[in-house]
Amino acid sequence: MSFSPEQEELRATVRSFLDRHSDEAAVRRLMETDDGYDPAVWNLMGTQLGLQGLYIPEEYGGSGFSFAELCLVLEEMGARLLCAPFFASAVLAASALLESDDEEAKKDLLPGIASGETIATLAYSNDSGQPDGAVTATSTPAGYTLDGSRHFVLDGALADLILVVACADAGPSLFAVEKGADGLTPTRLPTMDLTRKQADLTFDDTPARLIGAEGSADEVLQRVLQLACVALVNESVGGARAVLEQATTYAKERLQFGRPIGSFQAIKHRCADMLVAVEGSRSAAYHAATVAATGDGQLAVIASLAKSYVSEAYFSVAAENIQVHGGIGFTWEHPAHLYFKRAKSAELLFGDPISHRELLAQRFGL
Repeated sequence: MSFSPEQEELRATVRSFLDRHSDEAAVRRLMETDDGYDPAVWNLMGTQLGLQGLYIPEEYGGSGFSFAELCLVLEEMGARLLCAPFFASAVLAASALLESDDEEAKKDLLPGIASGETIATLAYSNDSGQPDGAVTATSTPAGYTLDGSRHFVLDGALADLILVVACADAGPSLFAVEKGADGLTPTRLPTMDLTRKQADLTFDDTPARLIGAEGSADEVLQRVLQLACVALVNESVGGARAVLEQATTYAKERLQFGRPIGSFQAIKHRCADMLVAVEGSRSAAYHAATVAATGDGQLAVIASLAKSYVSEAYFSVAAENIQVHGGIGFTWEHPAHLYFKRAKSAELLFGDPISHRELLAQRFGL
């Protein structure tokens, strides 16, 4: 995959914006807050850069770019550990609506997501992180109500709009629940990666709007999770690139025995292995982004392949970065641990490498 001049300009614009608004000081300040984002920066992202609606079609208030441009933006966000509900809203929720066949819901809900006025998320997992029937939907004369709970919902306590996978009479279905709805109780979760907020959501006779037809959520959810894996691996490439830069810069500057530590073979080999992992991850992630953007029928295979490789590679280079820095890399004051925790959470999010290799084995009949 090669980038056009227009795509490179987009990258430069986003990188410049994040340099100003998502430096280490901003990340550390925001990750300690309950909501974990800066509303003023979020508003700038929507009104000035149009990032939240980047890949939402123009007819629904977006910019109409492809999934490849979205992945490019996510790579830069991953490099800066942006604290914002972007992944939950612009990737998960937007994709769920776009993959549904409900034109009325798209016209009603996507413009708000595209502008950034609506923060949305997708709630689909049980306490093991897997989709199941933990939430049931009941049809009433006034509409639908939901009962049950969803766990590990990205930005679930913050979202204005929650798209919930629930089991209706016809099977798994997609529903929209508004923030503050009767019977909706969000519970913020303590997380290892403080830059990405999660919550448990409990529904007790909570009114909800059906999105699409009853029983149609299985196919939508599978497609959304495949796109989410592609988006996440591109974000991870940005983080891996950043820790490689940290390690090589430190290896050039840190002196020991009167010479840079990067001149010693042990450090050279570590940095070389990190470079191989980052470049391999970049190739896998960019290919996955291309497949997602072109609608290739191999998305399910490529998404699992990229997720299993890139998530392990990111965690590996984040750990090696700490080793290159030595004692200072283990301290709370150093940014290395921020990337290490993001890498570990990314490795587990949407399925760990083992589960994705198992999916690949099943698809190939192994």
